Amino acid sequence: MGEQLTTEQIKERLLADFRKKFGIEQGEKLREAVSFAERVHCNQRRDGGEPFVTHPLTVAQYLLNMGMDAPTIIAGVLHDTVEDGDGITNEDIEKRFGADVAKLVDGVTKLTKSGNQTYITKKQEQTENLRKLFLSIASDVRVVIIKLADRLHNMRTLAYCTPEKQARKAKETLEVYAPLADRFGMGVIRSELEDLSFRYIMPEEYAKLAAEVSEQQQERMEALASAMEQMKALLKEANIEGTVSGRPKHLYSTYRKMQRNGYKLNELYDLIAIRIIVGSVNDCYAALGVVHATWKPLPGRFKDYIAMPKPNMYRSLHTTVMNENGIPFEIQIRTREMHETAEYGIAAHWMYKDDKKVMTELDRKTSLIKQIIEAEETTEDSREFVENVLKDFLGEYVFVLTPRGEIIDLPVGSTPLDFAYRIHTNVGHHCQHARVNGNMVRLDYKLKTNDVVEILTSNSQVGPSRDWLSIVKTQSAKNKIRQWFKRENREENILRGREMLEDAAKRHGQNLQVLMKQEYVNEVMSRMTINTMDDLYASIGFGGASAGQVLHRLMELHRKEERLAALNQKLEEAGKEPQKPVRRTNTNGVYISGDPGMAVFFASCCNPLPGDPIIGYITRGRGVSIHRADCKNAASLLNDPERIIEVEWATEEKNAFAATIRLRVVDKAGSLMEISKVLMSLNVNMTSLVSRSTSEGEAMMDMTFTVSGTEQLKVILTNLRKLPEVLDAYRV
Repeated sequence: MGEQLTTEQIKERLLADFRKKFGIEQGEKLREAVSFAERVHCNQRRDGGEPFVTHPLTVAQYLLNMGMDAPTIIAGVLHDTVEDGDGITNEDIEKRFGADVAKLVDGVTKLTKSGNQTYITKKQEQTENLRKLFLSIASDVRVVIIKLADRLHNMRTLAYCTPEKQARKAKETLEVYAPLADRFGMGVIRSELEDLSFRYIMPEEYAKLAAEVSEQQQERMEALASAMEQMKALLKEANIEGTVSGRPKHLYSTYRKMQRNGYKLNELYDLIAIRIIVGSVNDCYAALGVVHATWKPLPGRFKDYIAMPKPNMYRSLHTTVMNENGIPFEIQIRTREMHETAEYGIAAHWMYKDDKKVMTELDRKTSLIKQIIEAEETTEDSREFVENVLKDFLGEYVFVLTPRGEIIDLPVGSTPLDFAYRIHTNVGHHCQHARVNGNMVRLDYKLKTNDVVEILTSNSQVGPSRDWLSIVKTQSAKNKIRQWFKRENREENILRGREMLEDAAKRHGQNLQVLMKQEYVNEVMSRMTINTMDDLYASIGFGGASAGQVLHRLMELHRKEERLAALNQKLEEAGKEPQKPVRRTNTNGVYISGDPGMAVFFASCCNPLPGDPIIGYITRGRGVSIHRADCKNAASLLNDPERIIEVEWATEEKNAFAATIRLRVVDKAGSLMEISKVLMSLNVNMTSLVSRSTSEGEAMMDMTFTVSGTEQLKVILTNLRKLPEVLDAYRV
């Protein structure tokens, strides 16, 4: 965390360093921004007790150290004034400090303050804020640099926060901000964010690994120090000017490698590394020759990221060698410019404005995120939009090459069609065949790192096939295909959508004329923000909506009306007043007819979830019991119609419900760990686990956790079924 300075010392150092770089005139602008921030935050304190203004001042110092331009550093000082200031608006910032600074401040300001929106849940609020952040990054990439500096300081001071806040912030950092830093090549920030998150998310694993590394580190560090001194002498002897430094491997990357490959700590070769920084590319290769002439290189451990840079702009030579005592260590060789780019990624553009490679990569990165942001035009659901960006831009990816050797990064599972659409929309639309490594492959072939991909196009290929929507992996490719169908074939889409809905009704044995009652259709269109029937059919036709989902909703509305009609008939026969479909919101996430204060509880015999058809039964003294419509007990309840009450899920309310699943798994060490990893990645909170072995070398596990409804439960089951350790998974 570095030296501990007072707020005044932090301020004076920032002002002095800034004036030294940008001059007196710009220095006065920064001083004005600092004074403004001090006034806005004067009555605020951070969780550690220090004045709040130390945070934006420290963020600005980080940005200055990265070599950022003056408006970005000034925006760093002001980045919390709108969000945390009383009555401060972005217009105030623009009047005082200009449009450029105001745009950057707005980019990092959460929607809860910039637009006064209200949200049902913390999760929805987080989703909306991430959506705004991604759109701001696409508009000005400096926003991501400010946000990463902000997050870095917050993570460095996270120890002062509550355990709940620590876990939430660390999880968000690991899922969003560390991948963002990696995507934009900011390696030094990414590594520290990962290690800090690891410490708070998995404290036991962190402490255990840190202790194990510490046990082995002393011998290795002694060997590293000896090798460094030897390397300095060898470089001097070879007339190569350079600096030599050492570093231990970051804990989180070590943990990931052990988990991913099943390695033990003593099987890793890169726990320690020597970094050699020289003056030119020629010196890099000359230094490599000296290294290999001195120590024995390990086969298959040499990587030339200078000739073939990583997509995040990283350039360096990597080799792993063994010293005379048999201790392996990694050596990285790069120039000063390469080192700055490896540490600060896109921020290096402001350090080296004549570095064409960095500028080209900066343009490519912003172009790529803008392609993904095209989802904004077709995605109304903020959650879906954010998930698309996280998968396409921040997820795991493979590196493939064009025939000319250009590296293209794509999400894991991408196909030649994804590659074609990444190259250009028209290349995708006119794709006919694909070659991978010189061989013809199917368009649904899953690309692997180092594949050389060539797309064969044809002018006779008038456009994409609808089947391609199930082949492509990336959301940007899906959007381009859907847009083509939406734009080119509206009349055909309307006709096709009508036919698809009719076919879906036939498969389910439904009379579509009965289901297309105007009030049913109006409610479906309202939920989908669609205005006309033609728009609904067209949306189904080009893939924007699922015929099955539309049909399911129509059937649900029809069944609800039928149930109410049947109930009222029984009430009339009993001489009772019929019920009206008057809806009242209940805090447990359902609508009920009548008294809004009536207590509601969910039957343990069937554990209904949002998405399940349900009925309500008035119990004596407890309120309304909610059952699944297909519950075994529900049939007997219908014999007492006076106590049946109309109920419906309140879909706009986001509550947590208990769900239990049963897993049939391979009974071996590590199975539970793999299952736990999947649940952790899906942000699932498990509340109980009961496991028992069977005589066939298998085990049965009953797991209970909280979910938002049947859709989330389906996602959980789908992901668990993909594991080789899981033989079957189903809802209990």
